[in-house]
Amino acid sequence: MISKIFKTEEELLAFAAQFAKALPHQGVIIFLEGPLGAGKTTFTRGFLRGAGYTEKVKSPTYTLVEPYDICGKKIFHFDLYRLLDPHELEYIGIREYFSPDVVCLIEWPEKGFPFLPEADLILHLDFKQEGREIKMEAVSDTGKNILQQIR
Repeated sequence: MISKIFKTEEELLAFAAQFAKALPHQGVIIFLEGPLGAGKTTFTRGFLRGAGYTEKVKSPTYTLVEPYDICGKKIFHFDLYRLLDPHELEYIGIREYFSPDVVCLIEWPEKGFPFLPEADLILHLDFKQEGREIKMEAVSDTGKNILQQIR
């Protein structure tokens, strides 16, 4: 597990942009965990900027998922905060989003079990006196390779 502290939102955005550049060309599933306001959507915004997205990043709080096609790469940003029942994911065709060539960033993944696949990486975001902290945990070989590049 790797832990990093960010004193400002700009530092978090810059790190997330670098993180996006460290990803392999195959698909990756990233769980974003933490309390409200900890920086999950901020991380995603920086990640998308690092991947080359230049438009406004919308939070999918009400739509559950926001798709992005950036330079031929598909990225899906899920926000499951308002999900009342995980079975609702079946109605949006959740299984179709997870293929070997897409990146999925999933906020509040605990609300989607058992319909979500295993993550490659789990990012735990939290408040610290110094700012925000991200603890990054690899749970697959793909995740381990990404964390090695980030070190």
